[in-house]
Amino acid sequence: MKALICNQPGELALIDRPDPEPAAGEVLVRIRHVGICGTDFHIFGGKHPFLEYPRVMGHELSGTVEAAPEGSDLQPGDPVYIVPYLSCGDCQACRIGLTNACRNIRVLGVHTDGGMAERISVPAQNVIPTGGIALRDAAMIEFLAIGAHGVSRGHIAAHDRVLVTGAGPIGMSAIIFAKARGAHVTVMDTREDRLAFATGGLGADASVIATSDQADALARGDGFDVVIDATGVAAPMMRGFDFLAHGARYVLLSVVRQEISFSDPEFHKREATLIASRNALPADFAEVVAQMQAGHVPTEALNTHRGPIRDGVDLFKEWSRPEAGVIKAILDV
Repeated sequence: MKALICNQPGELALIDRPDPEPAAGEVLVRIRHVGICGTDFHIFGGKHPFLEYPRVMGHELSGTVEAAPEGSDLQPGDPVYIVPYLSCGDCQACRIGLTNACRNIRVLGVHTDGGMAERISVPAQNVIPTGGIALRDAAMIEFLAIGAHGVSRGHIAAHDRVLVTGAGPIGMSAIIFAKARGAHVTVMDTREDRLAFATGGLGADASVIATSDQADALARGDGFDVVIDATGVAAPMMRGFDFLAHGARYVLLSVVRQEISFSDPEFHKREATLIASRNALPADFAEVVAQMQAGHVPTEALNTHRGPIRDGVDLFKEWSRPEAGVIKAILDV
């Protein structure tokens, strides 16, 4: 089969490799579409801290079943998406249902080879029917589920005043699901094009340039009921504490290698809550599918770039350029 492999930072190659042999309890999936994530660009750029090369990337995956184990409800030809978090099922986190935070988690395309290939074999519990969602759209379910999980972690409700900092794909997913709950959403970023898309395409109620006087004024105001950080940068993560209202929740979708700090007196004065949000749970994936089925996710607008995997070497280099204006790129396999 064909696979797109990252041999080392900046070096991709389309190679032939043997088809995978499903182990007991695994489903063989013919990959049809692969969403490209910021994680993939970090791997390509040599910026991922927990990765060994060479690596077949790809964790935003949809396809069709080729073979399923005996007793499975899945049948050959079934359209499916893949939950890329391979949890152990035995650790303390798994025992309490936090499979997204498994102590021994392996993420497809990061800790083990992923789905930028014609076929992949994964445990049956990680292969989910699409529920009628088009396969190309189903390749976006995983990144949307991360935003849905952050919104759930923040217990966002109707009429909450929400600030989303960072208008990349993950921040956009948080906007979509905060709006689905009836929240009033303000989005903050340094890029005017991303802010325009967030308000015009995703329904955000207001936008703010992060470096503007308006942003400074918001920091001096009453604050927001919920702040969601999706910047992926330490400095704005720390600045986010300034936007918290009294009694607010601060959800960190971002994760960075550096330490972050905040003013303890200000944090205590506001009796705020700091919340980590990691990956997503089955309920978040189901929420994404439900919102897609209801027509509340603008999939055509989100999928700005697409192309065949045979051109993946050149496409990946082009899409990794900020000037390319990628929101979500998808490889067709």
